[in-house]
Amino acid sequence: MDEDRRTRFEAVYQQTYEHILGYAMRRCDSPEDAADVVAETFAIAWRRMDALPPGGASRLWLYGVARNVLANHRRGQARHRNHSMELDADLADLYAHSPETSVELGAIARAFEQLSEEDRELISLVAWEGLDRAQIATVLGCSRNAVRIRLHRARKRFSKALAAAGVTVNYLIMESA
Repeated sequence: MDEDRRTRFEAVYQQTYEHILGYAMRRCDSPEDAADVVAETFAIAWRRMDALPPGGASRLWLYGVARNVLANHRRGQARHRNHSMELDADLADLYAHSPETSVELGAIARAFEQLSEEDRELISLVAWEGLDRAQIATVLGCSRNAVRIRLHRARKRFSKALAAAGVTVNYLIMESA
């Protein structure tokens, strides 16, 4: 039975590692922090193999675990320093192609930073992870309808923050998921 458990874990690890690493990298201040989150996520998965759902649902379950690990990680960081995580507008500017684009990317990053943690997480799950509402509901442990309402409100707040920053919003993109 231990061999079956190990084989299943290895298969899940190979299928989901890049997704979980990407999730952590986009939410951590450093690659080292992301590596810690990923390692702890898979350690929990190993310990809780009986709770790990089969097939594609395992990725969503792991997103939920990674989300909780990340929350614990952030609480630990907050105890050691007295400020919250912030997006770094300068990083967005590094990837800009023109002066106008860099200004807009910086404004977008600042507008995103002004959102609540919950709003940033919802928008990130759609934009960065490519999840639909049902998948987000699984990750967050709530109903699909709750995700629909929360996501609508988060997008509305983000749209207002962007407008206040002078960034033109394409509503087709904002409402695509």
